[in-house]
Amino acid sequence: MEADQHELYENAKSRVTQKKFLFYHLVLLLIGSVFLFVANKWLSFYPEKDWWTWAVTIWVFIFIFHSIKFFIINKFMDKNWERHQIDKLIIQQTKKIEVLKINQNKAKTSEE
Repeated sequence: MEADQHELYENAKSRVTQKKFLFYHLVLLLIGSVFLFVANKWLSFYPEKDWWTWAVTIWVFIFIFHSIKFFIINKFMDKNWERHQIDKLIIQQTKKIEVLKINQNKAKTSEE
């Protein structure tokens, strides 16, 4: 397999794994919500308060953040974005090193 094909395969595999964890999170949210409802209402675990709604609401917000990360952030900040940022930083660092070398050479010639 060529390097480009291998990289495409690895990116696709990573994306599928992320999608799988998102679906696991959704299933766990649904099952957990039912469990919290049953624990609160039928098992009489602090039945005087509807605490399960707050727990499920917080969990839904966490799931929404997970979905935003998967559908929006990961699409923009993928391997190409990382590579571009690294290349940009390397260019900036090499420019700074060149400036330092030039300044150092100027300081040496002025001392002589």
